[in-house]
Amino acid sequence: MDPQKLSALLWNERELLEFLAFKLDEHHLLLTTGRSRWIKFATTEIDQATQRLRAAGLARDLAVSTLAESWGLADAPSLRQIIAGAPAGPWAEIFSSHLEALTALTDEIQKLRDANEVLLREAVQSTEAAIAARKSAEPSSNHPGPAAEPGESPRTAGRTV
Repeated sequence: MDPQKLSALLWNERELLEFLAFKLDEHHLLLTTGRSRWIKFATTEIDQATQRLRAAGLARDLAVSTLAESWGLADAPSLRQIIAGAPAGPWAEIFSSHLEALTALTDEIQKLRDANEVLLREAVQSTEAAIAARKSAEPSSNHPGPAAEPGESPRTAGRTV
């Protein structure tokens, strides 16, 4: 396996992580501004980005296994192990750069995800409180008003029609 192919796959994965970070940031902005109308679209786009990342991860895993075999490394090594086992030349530095960027993006995504989760929980609690307040303000259905006499409809009970 050509290390250049793995590097290209890692660049692609970095771009997908950047896109996911953007979509999570967009989701965060929608949540903080109360623009709930667009949340379902943002959530769908986040799901699509996550699916694309999974596919990219599978392609990367295959490339890593093939490269590990050609470099004489253990099967399915981590990127750190590839860096440690890289032959003389630029590849250790190139893969280190990828690892650093992937780690930073992953940290950013986790922070955005956690912040969005807090906002979503707060929105659910606020909605539940509003529903409960509305229900307690509505007249109880246990007191429907005057009883209907035989032959009267419940709508006209106790009224002169």
